[in-house]
Amino acid sequence: MGETTTVTRPPEPDFSAMTTEELLAYRDAENRFRASGAARSILGEPHPGAAIDWQEIALPGRDLPVRVYRPALTGNGEATVRTDLPLVVHVHGGGFVGTAAQCDWTNSHLAARLPALVVSVEHRLLAPGSPLANAVEDGWDVLVHVVRHAARWGADPARTAVFGESCGALISALTAVRAREAGMELRAQVLVNPVTDVTRTMFDYASMTEYAYSPTRALPLLRFLRQLSVPPGYDARTVSPLYAHNLRGLAPALVVVPTSDAVADHGRRFADRLRAAGTPVQLCEYPGAKHAFLTLPGVEPQAEAAQTDILQFLRTALAQ
Repeated sequence: MGETTTVTRPPEPDFSAMTTEELLAYRDAENRFRASGAARSILGEPHPGAAIDWQEIALPGRDLPVRVYRPALTGNGEATVRTDLPLVVHVHGGGFVGTAAQCDWTNSHLAARLPALVVSVEHRLLAPGSPLANAVEDGWDVLVHVVRHAARWGADPARTAVFGESCGALISALTAVRAREAGMELRAQVLVNPVTDVTRTMFDYASMTEYAYSPTRALPLLRFLRQLSVPPGYDARTVSPLYAHNLRGLAPALVVVPTSDAVADHGRRFADRLRAAGTPVQLCEYPGAKHAFLTLPGVEPQAEAAQTDILQFLRTALAQ
């Protein structure tokens, strides 16, 4: 999980013809790039006021890495460790590729500026034999573990939010539903460019048609994502927040939608469903922004504005 500095980014593969071996090789090369110093010009520099490290959490049947962000200790030698920080459990985007390290810019700013403890889930990535349900379980199990052991983590379990991007937003949305069902009170959910539908209707949206191949080749990637997400015979509605049976009584949501994005209508439709169920929701759209723009502050000018909006939303939601 260590970062490196001399890494070349691999070319985008042909997702329509990718073998398992090619997927694993591409994933390894791409994630090494995303975790490298070479990617910082695109992904942004971490906030200097945050301390970042990897830890492992022992979960049922597996040990799972998480990337942990805390306010840095004061520079005057006073080693004061906060024990009452609000908790943000974050899930990175990508689905079959991706690493928590690609989100250092946003998560370090949250840790330093809220301030907060941010725990980013290095979930099991999608692959043949590892469907989306595994990643969903990882998101939930990390939340339960950190809340249950909040004192050990230095967090205030009464001030907890979930936050995800793209496929990670799907995981966070399902986690919010499961938290309500388990009687766990969340203060907020932040869903950035969320994928909310991996059923056969996933592609039946105007934004999917308009942005299928521009500004990026989204459609082949999303078809591959769906292929890996739901094995044959699996009910895709169980991992599609848009088809959740009951969206009442959930934590207030901030839904962040870049408009030049194939899944923009996924976010809009889910915001509509939340609103219809009586769950407070704030929909923020960023004209001309592309998918994953929040992780690309070096090339996406609206990333900073979105980060500011997320900070303000969480600051209000997690206030004592």
